[in-house]
Amino acid sequence: MRRYLSRSLLFCLLFATLARAELPPDYKVVLLTENFPPFNMADNNKNFARDKNITGLSADIVREMFKRADIKYTLTLRFPWDRIYNYTMKTPNHGLFSTSLSDARKPLFKWVGPISKYESVLVGLDSSPPLKDLEQAKAYRIGAYQSAAVSQYIERLGFTPQNALRDQENIRKLQQGKIDYWATSDPVWRFYAKEQNATGMKTVLSFHTSDLYLALNKDIPDEVVQRLQAALDEMRAEGYGTCKKNPELC
Repeated sequence: MRRYLSRSLLFCLLFATLARAELPPDYKVVLLTENFPPFNMADNNKNFARDKNITGLSADIVREMFKRADIKYTLTLRFPWDRIYNYTMKTPNHGLFSTSLSDARKPLFKWVGPISKYESVLVGLDSSPPLKDLEQAKAYRIGAYQSAAVSQYIERLGFTPQNALRDQENIRKLQQGKIDYWATSDPVWRFYAKEQNATGMKTVLSFHTSDLYLALNKDIPDEVVQRLQAALDEMRAEGYGTCKKNPELC
């Protein structure tokens, strides 16, 4: 029995080694991201950055995940989200984060995660009337971020939001009375408000919790997806991306 188990273990180790050897030595994944603080952002607050000049909770997790999976990568932050989202969907060996997984998006990519999570909210002024649900919000002008998951979510519910190319633009619109509420993410909106020294705003309604993922082009080999997921599962067991390691998320 012991000999049988030893041979089985040896076979599994050999199979794992051969499976890893299937990737060419120069294989790498081209990763794209955007400014989505505190999850991923340029350290100079610009709309373009590369590799070490990209920071954030998700960026740190993704770096460690690729390191443990022994897979090479490049990392670039670009703008706008709509462009890099569609480019990743169409371009082999590309990946994108931080991305929420919806039923509509699921068949478009291969997924690794969850990396983190956020709350979808409506933000208003301190003087804004309270809302009991999203149905009530349909009577108001809603600002959102073009092609972002929050915007797509409320569009599926029948909203026609005023989509901006930059989520930060909605702070100005809200304070100038051009929109009544801002459909965005928490803690993202609080980061932008602090960055712009904007006050007098509050969360009026919290309506959906979303997990954040790494979305990979469907051309990416399953071997890569499996190794990355295994690395992430190991990290999650150690507390990465949870209150244990990142109390600012909780």
